[in-house]
Amino acid sequence: MTYIKWTFLALVALLIGGFLHYTLPSNDVVRIVENEVRRVEIGNNGLFWGGSEPADATTNNRDVKFISAIREGGGTIVYRNEDTGWGWPPYYKFNSADIQARAADLVSTSQAPQWVLIKHYGWRNQLFSIYPNVLSLKAVDSPDVSTIPWIKILVLGGLLALALFVRSVLKRFWANRVDPVVADVADAFDDAGDRVDARAKKFRGRRQRFREWWVETFG
Repeated sequence: MTYIKWTFLALVALLIGGFLHYTLPSNDVVRIVENEVRRVEIGNNGLFWGGSEPADATTNNRDVKFISAIREGGGTIVYRNEDTGWGWPPYYKFNSADIQARAADLVSTSQAPQWVLIKHYGWRNQLFSIYPNVLSLKAVDSPDVSTIPWIKILVLGGLLALALFVRSVLKRFWANRVDPVVADVADAFDDAGDRVDARAKKFRGRRQRFREWWVETFG
């Protein structure tokens, strides 16, 4: 039973952690090498594409803006640039066209690199054709720029405070409401058990007296 409990808690923690890791923004420092618009077919991975972009109702295809970049170590990364609109996650992004124009202006080569700080959310997965979505970008002087993830700090701190508050409320509720009821039920069972024991003892006493009378009367 203990293994089942901890396995369940681990799965819940994994789901919550994965959800937060995907949804909360991250920062990359990269060199933009290309931006383009490609026709993409939205299939079973539709959950990882923006829901506010117009799509072909018959084929479920739509034009998606992409930004290709190179990391400092030479690794490649491809971002999508879609509006989130009023949907989830609640970044209320409506300026994907402006971001695409800015990305085109910041394209550079390895001989004369222009480093760009890109804020995004989501994952890159080649197997399932999943791309992180750009939220904003700006030019920086070097790839060693450091940033403070204020949104992550505020969100995670708020969730931690909420979890502690809910835990405190549940503990008080359990102590004030549930424990007394459980104690009353336990006392009731104890009283019932005592009454049963008393009746059983009384019955055994009567049976013993009957046996003694029978022996005395009939030998």
